[in-house]
Amino acid sequence: MHSIPRLVALATTFSSALAAYQGFNYGSTFTTGAPKQESDFEAEFKAAAGLVGAPAGGFHSARLYTTVQAGTTNSPISAIPAAIKTKTSLLLGIWASAGDAVFANELQALKAAIDKYGSDLAKLVAGISVGSEDLYRISPTGIENKENPGADPAVIAGYIKRVREAISNTELSGAPIGHVDTWTAWVNGSNHAVVEACDWIGFDAYPYFQGTMANNIANSRNLFDEALHATQAAVGGKPVWITETGFPVSGKTVGQAVPSLQNAKAYWDDVGCSLFGKTNVWWYTFQDAAPATPNPSFGIIGSSLTSTPLFDLKCGKEVNIKP
Repeated sequence: MHSIPRLVALATTFSSALAAYQGFNYGSTFTTGAPKQESDFEAEFKAAAGLVGAPAGGFHSARLYTTVQAGTTNSPISAIPAAIKTKTSLLLGIWASAGDAVFANELQALKAAIDKYGSDLAKLVAGISVGSEDLYRISPTGIENKENPGADPAVIAGYIKRVREAISNTELSGAPIGHVDTWTAWVNGSNHAVVEACDWIGFDAYPYFQGTMANNIANSRNLFDEALHATQAAVGGKPVWITETGFPVSGKTVGQAVPSLQNAKAYWDDVGCSLFGKTNVWWYTFQDAAPATPNPSFGIIGSSLTSTPLFDLKCGKEVNIKP
């Protein structure tokens, strides 16, 4: 287990001039399955950084789900040189739900990226996430929803140890390592080994999907706060980073949650504006309709890459998360 002073030191070493990281989640492929290339990531990062009406500090950070370039076995993802060019900070991702052979390729890509980009990469790294919602996907809810295969807590904790070993004595040796999962995974005591292995906790929460509860837009902030507070209480004082949240601009209704531009804007105002600049946030998402529009769609821009959002991003009166 890592002490709070050590975590503070890590956060100080791997930090930007901003009080908190502020960005979006970025996949490695387009909706067609075509791999994104360096020029694609560079264009996306520039468009996000130039968003009209963005809150103070803008959006200059990117969370990745994998370190492997799509279409290759273990080459480093081209988002890295794009981030270096655009001065975009990175929450690196290691995919952890496809077995040991794929995980070994992720480690190889990470080590190759460190060797190739060195300090240029290190100064941009917010942290490293080992896995994404792996624990949720092996839960009864994840299995019922027919999600992709996940990984059990012992596997994830072991992978975190292997990442620590891989980056020791490298430019990234001090990078804080965590895991991203749904809030329901973090409050499940059977996953405590992963909590213990992490420097920070990646928190994913979507009131939109909580269809068995009163998840209308007016109650979404309450559901988000309840999930965040429950997670904070379960993880023993470790830093909780907001790694995914958002509300769809279009798509199917779930329970009382109705996707629309108006409701996505309301969620941004009530939840997003209470977080931006105060804690690390990677919103879901900048663009997911590239080129096809998924159902539901969470992108704050449509199918054309642009810095003009679908709704007004300006934050008015600050709304603080209840302590």
